[in-house]
Amino acid sequence: MQTVPPPYDLRLRTTGDRRITVTHGAGSTGQDSGLYAVRLAGHLHPRWAARFDGMTLTHLDDGTTLLEGEITDQAALHGVIRTLRDLGLPLVSLTRLDDSAPGTDLAGDTSPGG
Repeated sequence: MQTVPPPYDLRLRTTGDRRITVTHGAGSTGQDSGLYAVRLAGHLHPRWAARFDGMTLTHLDDGTTLLEGEITDQAALHGVIRTLRDLGLPLVSLTRLDDSAPGTDLAGDTSPGG
């Protein structure tokens, strides 16, 4: 059995008939968790805050709403984005506020020193 390194935590198993089985590991390693800020167009009514469990909702003077909070892994991040889409909320920006994940540069440069 081969293991793909974190943050994916997948297990690859080859069977005798040349099929590859991919399964998720026991859980998130936490290496892909982080603090995120999601900016939305318009002011989101506070009743929707429950949909974004653990995130703070702030109405800004420029007419946007800011959701901030810890997101545990990529699946949770995609869940937040999916919820925004399902509610028809216009996404203005999505920003990772911490740089705790080594080698993550949103511009695509993973070389040391940027």
